[in-house]
Amino acid sequence: MTDTGTPQTFDPSTDAESFRGALGTFVTGVTVITTDSPDGPVAIVANSFASVSLDPPLVLWSPAKASKRFEYFHGSRRFAVHVLSADQHDICAAIVNSKMAIKDVPMHLSHCGMPIIEGALATFECNLEATHDAGDHAIIVGRVTKAHHQGGQPLVFHGGKYGAFNET
Repeated sequence: MTDTGTPQTFDPSTDAESFRGALGTFVTGVTVITTDSPDGPVAIVANSFASVSLDPPLVLWSPAKASKRFEYFHGSRRFAVHVLSADQHDICAAIVNSKMAIKDVPMHLSHCGMPIIEGALATFECNLEATHDAGDHAIIVGRVTKAHHQGGQPLVFHGGKYGAFNET
């Protein structure tokens, strides 16, 4: 939308900025994906998380191929998806700034050595099910082998800003 409230029509293949702005109108939750690596635990922030199937239990997320962390996750046989709570914005910011910041956040290793962030609203421990090419991203599908959740307010992302969900 422009400032006047009139919808703006554009060609997303030639106007990436407007396309990104349009995508930014969709409110998403904030997740952190973790995996183990030869360099130790690694983390990446993703808002591309989605459920796929209840039977079998599948989820997906989509890392950017241009990310310096892509190599750690593309081809990783297992990973964990953490849905962050509103009070975990500092964890999100630290991980955005450093792939190894996971070492400095409250976490523990699962029974199979997967880094698990403490205090997340939900955590999904996954084995890699499939990977699909998707333009400048990859779609990574995981089979959930273990999950846990707790109540609380989620950290959300909208229009390039982080915030909290306010019930009305």
